[in-house]
Amino acid sequence: MRRSAVRYGVVVAAAATVLSVGAAAPPLVRTPPAPPPAPAKVPVAVGHGGAVASVDADASAAGIEVLRQGGNAVDAAVAVAAALGVTEPYSAGIGGGGYLVHYDARTRTVHTVDGRETAPASADTGLFLENGAPIPFAEAMTSGRAVGTPGTPATWKTALDAWGSKPLRTLLAPAERLAREGFTVDATYRAQTAANEARFRDFPASAALFLPGGRLPEVGSVVKNPDLARTYALLAERGVDALYRGPLARDIVDTVRTPPVREGAERTVRSGDLTERDLAAYRTVRRAPTKVTYRGLDVYGMAPSSSGGTTVGEALNILETGDLAAASPGRYLHRFIEASRIAFADRGRWVGDPAFESVPVRGLLSQRYADSRACLIRDDAALTSPLAPGDPRSPVPCATGGRAAPTTYEGENTTHLTVADKWGNVVAYTLTIESTGGSGITVPGRGFLLNNELTDFSFAPADPAVHDPNLPGPGKRPRSSISPTIVLDRHDRPVLALGTPGGATIITTVLQTLTGFLDRGLPLVEAIAAPRASQRNQSATDLEPALWNSPLRSELEALGHVFRQNPEIGAATGVQRLPGGRWLAAAETVRRGGGSAMVVRPDR
Repeated sequence: MRRSAVRYGVVVAAAATVLSVGAAAPPLVRTPPAPPPAPAKVPVAVGHGGAVASVDADASAAGIEVLRQGGNAVDAAVAVAAALGVTEPYSAGIGGGGYLVHYDARTRTVHTVDGRETAPASADTGLFLENGAPIPFAEAMTSGRAVGTPGTPATWKTALDAWGSKPLRTLLAPAERLAREGFTVDATYRAQTAANEARFRDFPASAALFLPGGRLPEVGSVVKNPDLARTYALLAERGVDALYRGPLARDIVDTVRTPPVREGAERTVRSGDLTERDLAAYRTVRRAPTKVTYRGLDVYGMAPSSSGGTTVGEALNILETGDLAAASPGRYLHRFIEASRIAFADRGRWVGDPAFESVPVRGLLSQRYADSRACLIRDDAALTSPLAPGDPRSPVPCATGGRAAPTTYEGENTTHLTVADKWGNVVAYTLTIESTGGSGITVPGRGFLLNNELTDFSFAPADPAVHDPNLPGPGKRPRSSISPTIVLDRHDRPVLALGTPGGATIITTVLQTLTGFLDRGLPLVEAIAAPRASQRNQSATDLEPALWNSPLRSELEALGHVFRQNPEIGAATGVQRLPGGRWLAAAETVRRGGGSAMVVRPDR
């Protein structure tokens, strides 16, 4: 495991069991001694004063530091996100975007921020076409063409202006310190670097940062990022507007328009058309959350441009009519898979950026429409994909209309953090640069990778006769599957909040974790750890090894299900409100090397 969380004045308590202990956070030590060995990550923590769950111990520690200093959940979420930009640079950073869902304890209301990247003003439906044909995906993902205007810094500003209590400079301090002093490399970081080695070597700034001395970093070595430390110091001094106007903005634009490829590189690297005007014009969107009622609880999610809230919500409505608690494991998985298949069929046809597309959100989330789709599910036979969509504007029981829309590829290496504070505020925040390593292109001298989010657009319509709501357009946000979710009880108090990375599998992971917790009675950490399946209206359903090697696979194959093995799906985190002002933070036990759950004052 990596990181030195003690440098933040946080001691991680060893876990006797995964259900009872957590991470303590004693007072900040201003002049720390030499860093001790990196602590083990703890996947679950229970206690008072607030909670943080992320994939990384140093990032979670940064959030705990802010909570101990009197910051609220939004303050802590920004600190965690900034630290993840240091320690998880292939998953997130200020060169990307994301979606934030916030529960305000004072008003008992849920709000969201759409910080999705946007296409340049010059973009049109032919963004990824040459001579009338889509360019190869591998060439698109490593290019300036794929870079959208970053939304992460603007998301921080929007959230802090609305609900924060601390200045940005205070919240960036832990991450700036971490970038300057360094963190300890673990096996996951080294493996992700190795997966990107060929790309990074073609960009001198990326090679210098991520391949120090021209070699892969060794597990246990310390990686520093002084360029990013200086960039964070700039944002701390001048605010996030420094990324959207001025020298930093010009550096981003120059990098996109003239990608700095090493001399002699054989890779085809296309330029992009991002401009300083595109950066200056970027705005986040405060959207009303999606909402469905499930088992008497209110489930809030992210509205389009993300498809997460509508697709999770529709699937929950489909599952509402069945008793998943009493179902056998096989029957539960069968119905979960079929609800996912149906919801994805509708997602592909109807969901895009609402600034450009008429998205029938109310219809997709109506119980009447879900019931008209649920009757397609049979207990004795599986549906086949691609399944055609229904029409939420005019529901007809068991009917499908039009032609199926395939699920486009989405990069899986996003990251998610979940935070709660002592006042009861909660944040579920998923942020990303798209593929593992984003575009592979580092802004020279600035210490961060640029996203390749525009590859989430459809490169061309799957069927020219059917409208595709996810084609590129000027200033358009590509459709996402990001699904930060907050569940409230009948008194509008939090029950739990969660989210995950994983591209399009985000939706199925959130759905499976919710039903595992709410229907199957699993403790949150076990619902997160449970082996996963993911059906996205494709010919085969992904199974993690524990399900692939289970008798359940044969049972489901007998119904007509087709499977393929996927070594790992997602990396979820969540928080759960407990009685007496206590919180439980939960993260992965194994995936991505395990996650990091911490609370301010742990139960002993």
